[in-house]
Amino acid sequence: MAGFVLEFERHIVELEETIERLRALPASSGVNVADQVNELESKANDLRRVTFANLTPYQRTQISRHPQRPYMDDYVGALMEGWQELHGDRNYKDDASIVCGLARFRGSNVVVIGHMKGRSTKENQLRNFGMPRPEGYRKALRIMSLAERFRRPIVTFIDTPGAYPGIGAEERGQSEAIAKNLLVMSRLKVPIVSIVIGEGGSGGALAIGVANRVLMLENSIYSVISPEACASILWHDSTQGARAAEALRSTAPDCLAFGAADEIIGEPLGGAHRDPSVVVGAVGEALARHLGELSSLSPEALRADRYARFRKLGVVVNG
Repeated sequence: MAGFVLEFERHIVELEETIERLRALPASSGVNVADQVNELESKANDLRRVTFANLTPYQRTQISRHPQRPYMDDYVGALMEGWQELHGDRNYKDDASIVCGLARFRGSNVVVIGHMKGRSTKENQLRNFGMPRPEGYRKALRIMSLAERFRRPIVTFIDTPGAYPGIGAEERGQSEAIAKNLLVMSRLKVPIVSIVIGEGGSGGALAIGVANRVLMLENSIYSVISPEACASILWHDSTQGARAAEALRSTAPDCLAFGAADEIIGEPLGGAHRDPSVVVGAVGEALARHLGELSSLSPEALRADRYARFRKLGVVVNG
């Protein structure tokens, strides 16, 4: 995990490493490298600006999957107080790829639900690489019902390649679990704010994303299918992911233009993993603003607002 580098940013990272080695030279060596370091720093800044100002959709997809990006637990740990995780769907078992719980956000009680990936092999096995099974969605649904009963706003963090497609998941009703979440979320009478912090993959993401407000980090994606899976279907070649990413229009700017997202939260140059504290702070500010706006709406108005938001998606106006 340490030193994970995406191929298109390798030249930048190598230059940064050279700068760090020069800075580490002991003063007793008698070598003055200050001018050389300043020159290389200027070059590195130029490279960052050029590279990250012209990212392709597939490069943004790669950044959205970066294993050092802040995950749900990073946001909860930094933004929430009194976190109490709740487990199990009261039907089959607990699913660690979806995490649910109660917390306080800036003095207000909230319910938090989100996808959770792992950073190590062991963690990824526990979290199933962030791909929920039916019991995960049923757990989320149970906690959402608690939120409505106790009038708590719901905050969801979306970061999944998609729902788990294994045989066991299908046998236990994967599609039904997702469909029921969509139905119930559309009718909840509490504010719901969803934030796409990495990958927003298909129904696996939408199952906790039927919200009044959908926010996306600058380098996140929100799509019905991954670029690689799309390429496998269309061209029988998963290596054509970059080509598919161009066609899918799943980046945050695209989703904002289409109305699938309501706001883009900026990231540091190079991605959220470059300075997680900046991103976490920005998410906190955006979350507070949207929850504040929604708090003035009545329960029925919240449902109507959510209904109107999704009804207008995909509308084409002629003339």
